[in-house]
Amino acid sequence: MSFRWFFSSTVRQATAMRHHVLKLLNHQRDILAPEAIKAMENVMADLKRAVAEKADKEALENQMAKLETVANKWLKVYPNSVARENIEVLLVALAVAMGIRTFFLQPFKIPTGSMQPTLFGVTSENLLGSADGQIPTGWQRVREWFEGVSYVHVVAEDDGLLESIQEPPTRLLIFNIKQTLVVGGKPYTIWFPPDYGAPPGGTLQQRAGLSLGQSFHKGEDMVKLKVIAGDHLFVDRLTYNFRQPDRGEIVVFETAGIPEEYRRRYGIPGDQFYIKRLVGLGGERVQIGNDRHLIIDGKRLDASTPHFEKLYSFNPNESPRPDHYSGHVNRPEWAPFFLNNPDGVAIPKGHYMVMGDNTMNSLDSRFWGYFPASYVIGKSFFVYWPLTERFGWGYHR
Repeated sequence: MSFRWFFSSTVRQATAMRHHVLKLLNHQRDILAPEAIKAMENVMADLKRAVAEKADKEALENQMAKLETVANKWLKVYPNSVARENIEVLLVALAVAMGIRTFFLQPFKIPTGSMQPTLFGVTSENLLGSADGQIPTGWQRVREWFEGVSYVHVVAEDDGLLESIQEPPTRLLIFNIKQTLVVGGKPYTIWFPPDYGAPPGGTLQQRAGLSLGQSFHKGEDMVKLKVIAGDHLFVDRLTYNFRQPDRGEIVVFETAGIPEEYRRRYGIPGDQFYIKRLVGLGGERVQIGNDRHLIIDGKRLDASTPHFEKLYSFNPNESPRPDHYSGHVNRPEWAPFFLNNPDGVAIPKGHYMVMGDNTMNSLDSRFWGYFPASYVIGKSFFVYWPLTERFGWGYHR
């Protein structure tokens, strides 16, 4: 039968019909009379036998017609059957999507710049007063949209003072719908505003340099902002079920794993996810050398260490710079957790240390130490938005 199933549409139709009627029978078995159940089972058995005995097309069609007649006679009609089937399909699709998200691939949006220049968070440019502050139009605007670039432009229609800024924007599910400014009693609505990133800098007020009470005149640009979306990627939640993470892999973890004392001290919410590079494993001793290289159990990491090739490609004669590969800075203000541990920090078994590639702009284990390995949810896998040189696996280059 399995061989014929591939080559005969009639066999496929008969098989599908029998399965569908059997499903309905099982759903209604407790409310049907015994004779109805017996009649249904007999005619389904006849159809199954006809398929198994390789009956010709006409014989199969006759058996399907008998099954349809008996089913119409005995099965109860579902009210709103079309709606019920659509809802069933939707629920199955949601269950599959949730299963994929939970066990295989989870979408993740990078809100900050702690992993730049490997992976980018939300960045912006205030175009007010800029010599090259023109907002593009036409195909250039379309091309920039695919690169994750959006613009926010609001012009004052009358004189007035900035009275309020709606923070955060009105949202529907994961989408920003609108945001409102009130100037001189007049509301100005920004439809579908971009994501401004994580707080404290991730607000329209911070990005656009606005201040409550600020004065504007008619025709003046109040907001003229270029926002570049952070990288959106899939997190691989499957691999670490079969092996332990390797040093240098970029991992995503729950901030709830960071000790509460340090979360309070540095204002880290406990219900978010961070993305960093894994640098220290349980049972190891980690030091930060004055040359900006990590030392693990006495062994110095360098550009030949797997996953650290770009991170340690910096010129040692240049000062560390934000948003550039500069190793790992060991100044007291940037590594307070290591300040009183000149011989390094011992990581307990079952814990990890992580650090951001943007060493001058990363709140990482240099500040708050280690966290339990159980809070790692997976590793970075595939950048699916925006369409830049980091798209796909481009960030590995």
